[in-house]
Amino acid sequence: MARVAFLMDAMFEDQEFQDPYNSVRDAGHEAVIVGLSADKQLTALHGTEAKTDRAVEDVSADEFDAVVIPGGYSPDRIRLSDDMVRLVRQANDSNKPIAAICHAGWMLAEANVVRDRTVTSWPSIRTDLVNAGARWVDQETCVDGNLLTSRNPGDLPAFCAMLLSMVK
Repeated sequence: MARVAFLMDAMFEDQEFQDPYNSVRDAGHEAVIVGLSADKQLTALHGTEAKTDRAVEDVSADEFDAVVIPGGYSPDRIRLSDDMVRLVRQANDSNKPIAAICHAGWMLAEANVVRDRTVTSWPSIRTDLVNAGARWVDQETCVDGNLLTSRNPGDLPAFCAMLLSMVK
């Protein structure tokens, strides 16, 4: 059984959290919501509620087998946290799968893990990723080493399937 961290704050995109979270749990893995604080109620863009399990300051990448970053505006909020950025860098340095969909590329750029990597995202953050040194492509999913990226909720079936194949 793998342990997968979901890094998020309020204003996450509902389906981009729910589908991967449910896929991870349905596959028999443990899904842990890591937020800026523990036991915080989060509301998504379209009303979905989720509660954080752990505070980012209390965890390290060593505790997890993979990291998922849902899209929406949550990535813009969490990239301001030094501890969130540290966690993403630690996971990358340990070559753990990092799955980011839609606007979650903002966190990848902030953590400086996309330089010389090929990624995809929601089109409006393409320039941010390119300026961070990434090669941007417009495709359903993109895997470059340990990074899995995807564009939008329409890509979730492929994103979730690829995430599960990368989680060991």
